[in-house]
Amino acid sequence: MNTPQPKQQHLAAIDLGSNSFHMVVARIEDGHVHILDNLKEMVRLGAGLDDNGILSQESRTRALACLERFSERVNDFPTGSVAAVGTKTLRQAKNSRIFLRNASEVLGHPISVIGGREEARLVYLGVSHSLVAEDGIRFVMDIGGGSTELIIGEDFDPLLLRSLDMGCVSMSRRFFKNGKLGRKHWKKAGIAAHLELRPVRRYFQKVEWTSATGASGTIKAIGRVVQKLGLDSYHITLDNLYTIREQMIAAGKLSNLNLPGLKHDRHPVFAGGLAILIATFEALKIKTMEVSDGALREGLLYERLGRIQSEDTRLKTVTSIQQRFQISQKHARRVSKKAHQLLTACEQNWGFSIEDAERLHWACSLHEIGLAVSLSGYQKHGAYLLDHADLPGFSYEEQDWMSVLVRCHRKKISLKLFRTLLDQNQETALRLVVLLRLATLLHRSRKEETAVLDKITAHNNNLTLHFAKDELRNHPLQLASLEQEARYLLNVDFNLNFS
Repeated sequence: MNTPQPKQQHLAAIDLGSNSFHMVVARIEDGHVHILDNLKEMVRLGAGLDDNGILSQESRTRALACLERFSERVNDFPTGSVAAVGTKTLRQAKNSRIFLRNASEVLGHPISVIGGREEARLVYLGVSHSLVAEDGIRFVMDIGGGSTELIIGEDFDPLLLRSLDMGCVSMSRRFFKNGKLGRKHWKKAGIAAHLELRPVRRYFQKVEWTSATGASGTIKAIGRVVQKLGLDSYHITLDNLYTIREQMIAAGKLSNLNLPGLKHDRHPVFAGGLAILIATFEALKIKTMEVSDGALREGLLYERLGRIQSEDTRLKTVTSIQQRFQISQKHARRVSKKAHQLLTACEQNWGFSIEDAERLHWACSLHEIGLAVSLSGYQKHGAYLLDHADLPGFSYEEQDWMSVLVRCHRKKISLKLFRTLLDQNQETALRLVVLLRLATLLHRSRKEETAVLDKITAHNNNLTLHFAKDELRNHPLQLASLEQEARYLLNVDFNLNFS
């Protein structure tokens, strides 16, 4: 008798950080994550960002070379099994769009940029899965190259998320130029860090957490130095941090620094990270902190695993937004059902992907969000809200897609509105817009019943709807709406026919 083998698959997560790029590869077996490989390269992407927000050619070349090496490990991974995200530097860079297109081609998998709060949420997810289960509230901190994330959570649920505009790269470049480590440099760095912490300090001070945990490169590096200096075996304390700072001040310059446990490639950004951690300990009155192996990339793994297991964070987010803005879920479902019918009919001729179907569904679910502001021009209000809202689970690119679809789902369409998307996506976006517009138009009465469609045919930018006999005559409002819609679409070189 053959014993059934457990179902296995592989996932990879890549974190394009401001200081280093990390990749973790895991085997998923019966819902459990088993780490197989962990790769890291110091790319210093943030150091290549100039005062005008432009990534230098040198930094982009380093980044692409790293991703080309990473691609060798995941080139046979199927679509959807590699989660790759950019963080603070790619949020800031004005030329990140071109870089991301080239980077995605080199890696062979799509790369998205995520917001600060989403980064914090994923960090907490990674950390919480790496710790032993315990009761009580947790404080989690991650110092990246360009930003610092602070999170309060319980079990696997984040309760308070903040992303601060300071990181080990940015602080080191700003206050420890040319490797100078004098006391006055530390004082200025400490004041700046405290100023960043001031707006959020009281929120975190009010919470009585039972444990504090640090994640990622800077805090792990500090933890190693603490151990090698014999200050503590497992934890970081404020006195430990002061001791390390005094040794760095005594060295005077990075070139003279010889801290046990500190890797050479961490030297240029260590002072900035240490200054942030000291200020955070002081501001939030942290007594002791342990170091976690889990971080953003592990959070990405568990997030992707959740999607595979039908525990998609985006579904929870959409439901939460619907409730918050009093969007009719019943009407959203009927519009989504009709849009799916149209998409299925056009799928082969228009080459839609699973991701396209998801984008259309999210837009259908939230197309009336702007009504919370005003009926007049509510598609514009909806687009603005989707552009600027914190939507857990969604990347910036996914929010751009939703914003464009919702903005164009009624009234006149301008092709200029599609420019926020990559050039190669704009044709697909227009076609999805057409399907969303038709789905909302056919359910304009907000009833389940609508004119019965017999057949739908699509070719290039042409769509023909064949209705059952006498259906349009029995639905004069829908006929008039379709005639108006055909005129709107002609303005963007799209032909809508119906009979």
